Amino acid sequence: MYHPRVGQLPPNTIVGIDLGTTNSCCAVVIGDGEVKLVPYKGGDYTIPSIFAVDEKGNELVGHDAKRQWQLNPRNTLYATKRLIGRAPKDDVVETVQRSVQYKLHPGSHNDVELDVRGRAFQVQEIASRILAKIRDVASDHLGFRVSRAVVTVPAYFTDRQRQAVKEAGRLVGLEVVRIINEPTAASLAYGIGKRLQERVLVYDLGGGTFDVSIIDIRDRVFEVKATGGDIFLGGIDFDEAIIEHVIGDFQGQTGIDLRGDPVAMQRIRDLAERTKIDLSSRAEAPFSVPFITMTPQGQPLNLEIRFTRATLERLVGGLVDRTLGIVEKVLHDAGTEPSQVDEVMLVGGQTRMPLVQERLTALFGKPPSKGVHPDEAVAIGAALYAWSLQENSDLKLTLLDVIPMAIGLEAAGGAMHVVLPRNSPIPNAKALAATSSVDNQSELAVRIFQGDAAQAALNELLGEFVFGGVRPAAAGKVRLEVLFEVNVEGILTVSAGDLDTGKRMTTTLRVTRS
Repeated sequence: MYHPRVGQLPPNTIVGIDLGTTNSCCAVVIGDGEVKLVPYKGGDYTIPSIFAVDEKGNELVGHDAKRQWQLNPRNTLYATKRLIGRAPKDDVVETVQRSVQYKLHPGSHNDVELDVRGRAFQVQEIASRILAKIRDVASDHLGFRVSRAVVTVPAYFTDRQRQAVKEAGRLVGLEVVRIINEPTAASLAYGIGKRLQERVLVYDLGGGTFDVSIIDIRDRVFEVKATGGDIFLGGIDFDEAIIEHVIGDFQGQTGIDLRGDPVAMQRIRDLAERTKIDLSSRAEAPFSVPFITMTPQGQPLNLEIRFTRATLERLVGGLVDRTLGIVEKVLHDAGTEPSQVDEVMLVGGQTRMPLVQERLTALFGKPPSKGVHPDEAVAIGAALYAWSLQENSDLKLTLLDVIPMAIGLEAAGGAMHVVLPRNSPIPNAKALAATSSVDNQSELAVRIFQGDAAQAALNELLGEFVFGGVRPAAAGKVRLEVLFEVNVEGILTVSAGDLDTGKRMTTTLRVTRS
């Protein structure tokens, strides 16, 4: 068997990339299934998912972008993964705008665009810059140009968001060989090589997103029973709770609202994250920002608060409750009682918070497993899956995943007609019978949505599929079939056919254009 080492890997080697909201990570399998994380400057194995343009017009990514963040907050983009592949509806733009210093606006393609020094970037362009940085660092480390990757996404990503991640890879010439879900990847990191027969619950609370999946592991078969999540729930929101408390307290003491000062807000944001981390290992921490602003008379003002773990837990208790509500819904969907879960796996940096672990221990009657590294498990699992796809690999895996939200179409009256219910296994296919609704109809148009709301308009519009060349006939006389197919990546393809003439048309839904 081939036993490569770093520098001797074949140039078609597929790497695993965890494209995170706040930090990203890359790993590769060398030798006989040995996983290595790709190191960055200073030996870090994660890279900040941050992009910036400095005053000279230079584009900065990762650690370089983070270093200048405090002094250049308006032109430093972070947490953009929350916006990838999203239409600017449901107050998404307004919700994100309240918590970031950079400006964003609805784009021209029913998407969100980000403003940086007079330039407008689509969100997948920012993701592509981060992927390019990861690829370049990995290429330097491995000794060949990395061109293929397995990239992970939140389990709760829609078809449209998955397409946007693949598009980000295409923009920089990186072939995204496969998209897999983050909790599923983490379960691979936990389970491969252990010959397990377990039901695990993956609780993945990262920087920007929350996912929970219940997965049955039977040696090398990983079957997802149910999944759920919230792509607007993560460590950033815990930081935001601290920030709101601090600026409210400061305004109460001084009458000065710091929200309009981007540099002051960025200094508070940096310290909020550090304080939150400190309070995972300490009961109390100072929150001190010297010379945060000036009085109207020109006197410098300091910001000084003592923060306790109890204060933090009071501020973020509602966020933890939201995650547990999703956990209970997923347990119900899987037909599983807490006592039937063999292990609860913690993934994502925010799971280090004692309150999270205490609440999960109370729910499941036992402490969560520390069997995987919360920051690295997803990249490790992606690398293992990438290795299983290599021609020279003897690692054969079976992944049986599910779709996170229902896929359907708009029925009469605007109701959502569900074609593939939430938690349907993938790959999957389902055919619908259709017919012409007016005499001599020449085309069939189907608006396709993803989501669990009863009204189609409240769900995410994936796109409109138009089947042209319908045979002219009286209304109701044409026999048509519309086929919905979801592949192993959770990506939807729609095709239609005239059962009488045999004519067919197929499309993979792209990001909707207005």
